[in-house]
Amino acid sequence: MAAVVEVKYFNSFLLKKTIPTGATSTTDPIWMGSTGVPSGSNGSYPVTAVGGTDQANSWVVEEARIRGGFNNTNVSYGAKAYLVEDEPNASNRINSMIYSGIFNSRTGVNNTNVFSVGEDITRSVDPANGSIQKLYAEDTNLIIFQENKVSRALIDKDAIYSAEGQGSAVSTLNLVIGQIVPYAGNFGISKNPESFAVYGYRKYFTDKNRNSVLRLSQDGITEISNYGMIDYFRDTLGVLDTAGEKGKAIGAWDIYTKQYVLSVQGENIPTVAANSYQTLSFDESVRGWTSFFTYDPERILSVQSKFYSVKSGKLWEHNYQTGNNDDRSTFYDTYSDSSVTFIFNPKPSMSKVFKTVNYEGSAGWEVSVPNPNYDPTQPISPTNPVKIGAFNAARSFELNDTSNLVYSYEEGSYTQNGVQYYAGFYNKEGKYLANLVNSSQATQGEVVFGNSMTGVKGYYSTVTIRTDNSTQVAGLGGKARELFAVSSEYVESAY
Repeated sequence: MAAVVEVKYFNSFLLKKTIPTGATSTTDPIWMGSTGVPSGSNGSYPVTAVGGTDQANSWVVEEARIRGGFNNTNVSYGAKAYLVEDEPNASNRINSMIYSGIFNSRTGVNNTNVFSVGEDITRSVDPANGSIQKLYAEDTNLIIFQENKVSRALIDKDAIYSAEGQGSAVSTLNLVIGQIVPYAGNFGISKNPESFAVYGYRKYFTDKNRNSVLRLSQDGITEISNYGMIDYFRDTLGVLDTAGEKGKAIGAWDIYTKQYVLSVQGENIPTVAANSYQTLSFDESVRGWTSFFTYDPERILSVQSKFYSVKSGKLWEHNYQTGNNDDRSTFYDTYSDSSVTFIFNPKPSMSKVFKTVNYEGSAGWEVSVPNPNYDPTQPISPTNPVKIGAFNAARSFELNDTSNLVYSYEEGSYTQNGVQYYAGFYNKEGKYLANLVNSSQATQGEVVFGNSMTGVKGYYSTVTIRTDNSTQVAGLGGKARELFAVSSEYVESAY
């Protein structure tokens, strides 16, 4: 018995407009009907058309209606080969992860652009902890950094817990991101994923919401900003993203010096100099923040055994030295003096007079700091010095004595009547010593003050010792300096 099966088909009509020979204008159309596909491979009217045809104004249109007339019979579309979503708008899930199909270069399988809605390919974390800012894969774990939380997810496995609460990882078929386990502590990476750095099993990052710099290692999360720098990071990180400003906290591991380098940048960053950045380093060997640097990188990274930074589109190699060590303390072709600040606090309850400052090391060190009131438009003079003294002794919370600038061994040397004198440090048995000249103003009730008295008076003192810009150290060359110890001789003033 024969049967007739109706099959829907897809079709269209080709409408052609040609300009015949003798036409009065190029707008006189002639409908040629649907006589098949033209011979032109690009869908245009054949070049071998009847002589006189204006090829520039001839065209072909694909039409779904018979003869292309208004409300003419329309060709059926047939069965739809797609689905229409009820809500086709995109959604931004800031706390979710999605993964694609596999990629296998050996077999040529590349499904990285396949996201099948028929499979469970998403994994979400608690939205109360903010958005996901950083993902880092380590061995068989995926570390997830949210604004206010750090978690780890098992990769290609899940965890089964016993009645005693002990967990064991087991492989699960067709599982990519397994169970998510949070690290102890309410810390995250805020919105500064650029602060992330990794070396070995240690991960470093900042959490500006809590004014903290953190280290994630095998013993969990540790606040390394607590190592003597609580107040500093409270004042520095606390101003990021304020007053409409988008601050940055750029971090990287310096493979050359084995230190974590962090550069906090923004218009509101509090600094001693007129800079909008603070760049410093953390050393695991001493568990402390050891150095501040005078450079503000756009990017920092380590490659092989070298440390690099990017500034103004240029790549700079750090710790690079020429034969005479002239590159010391030079960043982006700009030299800056290096300095170290010490605190002397023997017998805290005793008022003391600090008489001298001494150090062991090479020549080329002076006791000074840049003058914050220096006017570069005026000549250098005693009333407009570039540098001022940097030996300060605290007499109380409100008062402190300050010394004059102590020149380096070579810069302070002078000859008078054929005799060599030293206005700053002088060398005695391989050790450099200098007397402290008081430069403080008179206070109420003070009889002897300023350079009329010996040394500076206070309960404790701070001294900043800095390299000069002229001394060439024999054996080291260039601007290299060595410093081993700094001390001060003092006497009792009163209890």
